[in-house]
Amino acid sequence: MGKKRIMQPAKDIDLSAVKYEHEDIQAPHLTGLTLKLFIKIIEAPLIGQAIIHHLKKKNGMVETLRNTVIPEPPMFKPEFPPQDPEPNTLLLDEDGKPEDRVETALKCLPEYNPAVSLNSELNEFRYWKIRDFAYTYRSKLVTPSVVAERIIAIIEDFNHKKPPQPLLITFDAEEVRKQATASTKRFEEGRPLSMLDGIFVAIKDDIGLYPFIAKSATTWIDEVRTTNADAVSVSRLRSCGVIFVGKANMHEVGMGTTGNNPNYGTTRNPHASDRYTGGSSSGPAAIVACGLCSAALGTDGGGSIRIPSSLCGVVGLKTTYGRTDMTGSLCDSGTVEIIGPITSSVEDVMLIYAAILGSSPAERISLRPPPPCLPNLTTNETGPLRLGKYTEWFNDVHSTDISDKCEDILNQLIKTHGCEVVEIVIPELHEMRTAHLVTIGSEALSSLNPDCEDGKDVRMTYDVRINMALFRSFGASDYVAAQRLRRRLMHYHMEIFKKVDFIVTPTTGMTAPKIPRSALNFGETNIQVTGYLMRFILAANLLGLPAISIPVGYDKEGLPIGLQLIGRPWGEASLLRLASAVEELCGGPRKQPSSFYDVLKTD
Repeated sequence: MGKKRIMQPAKDIDLSAVKYEHEDIQAPHLTGLTLKLFIKIIEAPLIGQAIIHHLKKKNGMVETLRNTVIPEPPMFKPEFPPQDPEPNTLLLDEDGKPEDRVETALKCLPEYNPAVSLNSELNEFRYWKIRDFAYTYRSKLVTPSVVAERIIAIIEDFNHKKPPQPLLITFDAEEVRKQATASTKRFEEGRPLSMLDGIFVAIKDDIGLYPFIAKSATTWIDEVRTTNADAVSVSRLRSCGVIFVGKANMHEVGMGTTGNNPNYGTTRNPHASDRYTGGSSSGPAAIVACGLCSAALGTDGGGSIRIPSSLCGVVGLKTTYGRTDMTGSLCDSGTVEIIGPITSSVEDVMLIYAAILGSSPAERISLRPPPPCLPNLTTNETGPLRLGKYTEWFNDVHSTDISDKCEDILNQLIKTHGCEVVEIVIPELHEMRTAHLVTIGSEALSSLNPDCEDGKDVRMTYDVRINMALFRSFGASDYVAAQRLRRRLMHYHMEIFKKVDFIVTPTTGMTAPKIPRSALNFGETNIQVTGYLMRFILAANLLGLPAISIPVGYDKEGLPIGLQLIGRPWGEASLLRLASAVEELCGGPRKQPSSFYDVLKTD
């Protein structure tokens, strides 16, 4: 007796009484042979179930899901209150041609000056932008075919490294040459399809890219599922003339935050080869950070775009749930996942986002999204904005290098743009972690279970098998409890957005973690690291909010630090405007990654 806990209705919670509690996740850190032994124990019928129950109880999950009365009705997918139109924006026609939307996006950008952008006399490092490639193609300084040969040579060299560390899981040099030849011909004839014609893009391995089969970084999904067409987002990019270099590496089935992958080799962080890229979109972030591609598409169900973007020093956009069509991806039936762009700049994010956006027919009916729009960056109208900061949470990081750098950016926004930092409180952060885990885990299990029952689960990597064992322990009542928590947390966040325009946090609670040598062959499970990497990103997934990670500097070891902005539902335009302002404030020289390739050299 006495186990039952009754929550007050969310609307009655006294926020002044909320106390921040540091997240201390109880779970063993396992690599190598120890991990291999643990999986045998955890999958044993009785002892495995007992261990999982013990770990869930130690981490408060049993109390939250089984012993608590949650008064709110369940919210089985994000439900958003009506939102006001975003001011000073240009509307995009989501039913129109992607190339027309890209043209509209170009009108939102500051004037392009090739004399500045392509000035080879500047000694400071910078990434080439999409408009740099477009200008050099149109000026006949270089062709897509020439750039393609440079990229092919580098990728083939990567695939021969020991130990293997492929950026791409599926790569066909002749297919790349074929696309580049077609693009080069269009430029020779003076009829490029769009500003994205000839731009090289990588596609995460859980997104359909015909004729390749999406494997989701497994060794078996291609045996049971086929890819007969491009995913909708890929099709939209293809109509703009994009050149696809292949299927980018990732954490197997997206179930990990580091990018570790014993199946194909672990992608290394371009800033430090002994560090993880972050996951699960490890390959997409790394291939952009090392300069090989202007952009990549990733998926984000638990920070999988923002985490690697932060750790690799690039920009990653997680859109509002339902803003991009998930059709054709292996995770197209969940309620937390989106497809979004990773690029080296906010400007390039806007161009790729403009091409791929557009809700599916089903989401238009259920979510009723307002028309998409983009900020007009030709006018400097950033502030004044109210930036919500939960200080105790903001400062709960592995190194003060992270919080100090992010705090410095907030101070610059106050000084330069007249922004106001408003102290906020977000209740029930531990409950949010549990609700997200149950939701994404149950949805992943629902998708993978038929194949697992058919014996494919033994071919998964060990850390994924541990996750699957945990997900199987959740019952129907756990899932409903998680969705009741989702409605509570949506209430808190919508109340916060009545007082602030954005919630601002570090993107991750730590910079790129080291790769243990023993993790390369058998994998690794380190829930403490996962906790730091996911600390600030869950609300955007569980509640479907838009969020973006922008690189803002480096820690004492030279590893990138990201700042995260979380916006109101459907507020991508405002989010991108503020992200552009942050990027401008960080306009000093960026640090060149130790693995960087200049594929646009024109001399």
